[in-house]
Amino acid sequence: MRCAKTLGCAWVEFDVRLTADGALVLCHDPWLDRTTSGSGLVSATRLASIRQCDAGSWFDPRFAGEVVPTLDEALLLAAELGLTVNIEIKSDRGHEYATAAAVAATLRELRHGAPAVLASSFLLSALAALRELAPPIPRGLLFRIVPRGWAELALRLGCAMIGADQRRLSPRRVAAIRAAGYQLAAFTVNDPARARQLLDWGVTSVFTDAPDIIRNVNAGHGPAPARQGAIR
Repeated sequence: MRCAKTLGCAWVEFDVRLTADGALVLCHDPWLDRTTSGSGLVSATRLASIRQCDAGSWFDPRFAGEVVPTLDEALLLAAELGLTVNIEIKSDRGHEYATAAAVAATLRELRHGAPAVLASSFLLSALAALRELAPPIPRGLLFRIVPRGWAELALRLGCAMIGADQRRLSPRRVAAIRAAGYQLAAFTVNDPARARQLLDWGVTSVFTDAPDIIRNVNAGHGPAPARQGAIR
């Protein structure tokens, strides 16, 4: 996140999951194996054990010794850095409500100490729970392929943003989503030419693993913060 700030990002996006003892930690995969020195399911491992893992060395030696952050730690750091946060809710089957409830509770406890937040998910039940438990939190509905009934789903869940796989988007689909009044975020875009094309179509933001090569694409597309890349 500090690196993202240095690279000029306005947003960061990360995934959260529940541990075996009900803590929220940042981890993309359901398993610890790929991105930490540990192993096993996040949901089957207690927070204390997860905190013993090295979560940085796999990516680059510069990040050796980084621990897996909790959601509250990440939010406080984002606020300190002036970053807006997109929290993606991930969950094992049957734990969607509990995960959304834990996210809502964390944001409620931090109150004014938290940065501006958008909560997103592929999980309809998680978004429904978040709408019930914390209606003021803006929500984003994620799709790998935007289905025909996307508008009804977004309306029912009270979402402000649609997130979609950039490989599956077309100018017509982008226009329809934008005409309906939704922000549209495309993932994952690491090619500047593709990012420029998507923004020209009307996409309002792109997720990228390479903000250092994407960040200048926004020139000429207006100053809206939503156009800044989000490091994943």
